[in-house]
Amino acid sequence: MDTTQRTEQQRSADRRRRELLEAADRVVLRDGPQASMNAIAAEAGITKPILYRHFGDKSGLYAALAKRHTDALLNSLRAALDAPADRRERVEATLDTYLTAIEARPQVYRFLMHPAEGSPTGDQGFDAGKHAIPLLRRMGEELAQVIEDRLDLGPEGQRLARVWGHGIVGMMHAAGDWWLGERPCSRAELVRSLADLLWGRLAAAGDKVGGPGF
Repeated sequence: MDTTQRTEQQRSADRRRRELLEAADRVVLRDGPQASMNAIAAEAGITKPILYRHFGDKSGLYAALAKRHTDALLNSLRAALDAPADRRERVEATLDTYLTAIEARPQVYRFLMHPAEGSPTGDQGFDAGKHAIPLLRRMGEELAQVIEDRLDLGPEGQRLARVWGHGIVGMMHAAGDWWLGERPCSRAELVRSLADLLWGRLAAAGDKVGGPGF
């Protein structure tokens, strides 16, 4: 098989995988964590064994969807952090970006962060923590890198940046999860309150020399 043929086959496989993920997205938007492999296969117009051939099982499909949505969210968060505004405004914009994302697509959020909630019988044994926690860890590491690159935190800067990165992501997740379920205040009020909580040390830290600034 020549290189051109292999490349075309890979493109075709990638295109088919995107189509299946888009079908899965439509089912998740409709059904949230109750989205089943049967429903996704039906939406894609294929049989469940073919879906398994592409993703293995629900865990494989979940991982692919999680990467798709986490990539998009991280791109949005980076854009908020890079916006031409002062530091406080960028902190609030980053918090608001996260909350806006989970508010706009609550079923997707619930599928990713509470995947076993209302899980169909055929999907029993799906480990929610095993799959949801790595998403938060990835976001924490990404934010830690941003903090380390931009703020002068002294000789223990790398360690402290990771503490802050994971702490901020944990705060956003816990507060956002509670807020999405109860809606005790407006999104703007929650953003201001969380920014107030973070602002003391973030306001005091200087920009790293030669860095992009925070």
